[in-house]
Amino acid sequence: MTQTDQRPVERGELTARELGRWVWRQVTSMRTALVLLLLLALAAIPGSVIPQSGVDALAVTRWKEEHPDLTPIYEKLGLFSVYDSIWFSAIYLLLVLSLVGCIVPRLFVYAKGLRAQPPRTPRNLSRLPDHTSYETDLPADEVLARARAVLGNRYRLRGLDTPSPSGSGYSTNEGSVSAERGYLREAGNLLFHLSVLIVLAGFAIGGLFGYQGGVILVQGSTFGNNLTQYDDFDPGGLFTPEQLDDFAFTVEDFEVEWLRSGAGAGTARGFEAGLSYHQGDGPEERYDLRVNHPLSIGDTDVFLIGHGYAPVITIRDGEGNIAHTGPAPFLPQDQSFVSFGVVKTAAAEPGQIGLEGLLYPTFRFYDGDPVSVFPDDLDPLVSMLVYTGDLGLDSGASQSVYVLDKSNADQVLDEDGKPFRLDLSVGETIELPDGLGSVTLERIDPWVRVQISQSPGKEVALGGVILALIGLCGSLFIRPRRVWVRARSVDTGAPGDTMTTVVEVAGLDRSGNGDLDEVLADLVAALQKE
Repeated sequence: MTQTDQRPVERGELTARELGRWVWRQVTSMRTALVLLLLLALAAIPGSVIPQSGVDALAVTRWKEEHPDLTPIYEKLGLFSVYDSIWFSAIYLLLVLSLVGCIVPRLFVYAKGLRAQPPRTPRNLSRLPDHTSYETDLPADEVLARARAVLGNRYRLRGLDTPSPSGSGYSTNEGSVSAERGYLREAGNLLFHLSVLIVLAGFAIGGLFGYQGGVILVQGSTFGNNLTQYDDFDPGGLFTPEQLDDFAFTVEDFEVEWLRSGAGAGTARGFEAGLSYHQGDGPEERYDLRVNHPLSIGDTDVFLIGHGYAPVITIRDGEGNIAHTGPAPFLPQDQSFVSFGVVKTAAAEPGQIGLEGLLYPTFRFYDGDPVSVFPDDLDPLVSMLVYTGDLGLDSGASQSVYVLDKSNADQVLDEDGKPFRLDLSVGETIELPDGLGSVTLERIDPWVRVQISQSPGKEVALGGVILALIGLCGSLFIRPRRVWVRARSVDTGAPGDTMTTVVEVAGLDRSGNGDLDEVLADLVAALQKE
């Protein structure tokens, strides 16, 4: 006979199945869902504070240059692309799992509750917090019929409850009406939680199948919607280039309305970029692009999100040949639109020439320091340092147009051995030392930054938000109530077997914040109405 070695399970030890069930209950509890929702909100904060590579790659580059010590840490944590990071996705998926685990079982419970009748009339209605009673000469069955007629308009009714003679303590000539309303309160609560899932699904669809890109366009330039035209591009995980709509647009003009007096002087009141665009081989159309008024072409939206200045600079080399001419977008550094920029050319002889400096839209000296007193380009001045030598332009490696590689270049000096500085007004030309050539500031052109995106899940997310509002209103304003009416005939004890009917009315507000006195008073008045 073979004996099986059965080791007793220690008290408190969980089997694998029990442990799995415990973990599932913890994950799908409403408390966990609320904690995960809070964590998701907290996790989104870095995405709002720290520049994101998919939104503004230029801002990310500047941030990295200004914080070289923190950059490796932020990159390791994925803080420059929060919404694509593993930890954010983990919170997102756990929240979805928790909400599904919370909602699905409650749907079955609610479906069962919808089919259930209102509960039986309690034995002692006088113990309820809201109750009243009165006597009437009407028979009990007529009182109950009136109660069913009055309550039937707004309440779900249960059949007449007639107690059995044994153990009831009352006369057999009695009955009651049980009514209940407010079933949709729980529906509103479920709809609200379901809408959160719908919103999350909408964002997931946009994150997987959509894309977002940005580009800086100087006034007069044209953009064609293909990948090579973007300055930065952040596609979804399932994005394909075939999703790109076939269109092109040209920035014809750009206007800014500035406040020029009062406390808000120097503040922009409005921005407007005049675009001419066409979709595919279609006719050319016009559109005035403004903030929060995007241009929609097919499934693509074009947003105006920024602007600045692009000095048009011409560089002639030592042989008098034009080595560079054209606009160079400068990036605003503060509210006065003092802007930083770089101009570089590999075609100059005898050596490459690079310029690095600032643009002051309305230049003034203040306490010996150069400042811009107004963000509009009323009196612009470009102040730049000059470098010559190997700027890395022939190495084949990609370079940012806003970064000047000075590691193998020499700074140009003046006759006193100090750094040579170009201070150029519009139309002014300055000769460079040592026969390097000359630099001319032709004019100042505006540039605009546009965001181009597809968000295929935005309609789903909007529908979820609308459903959330409907569900929230239902859960807040629908009050679940139960009302009972009992009528019993009793002998008054007077000669002639005179009978009277005692009517008891009681109610219970299940939301815990309702006052049923007025409801019961109206019901009693309706029952006593002649």
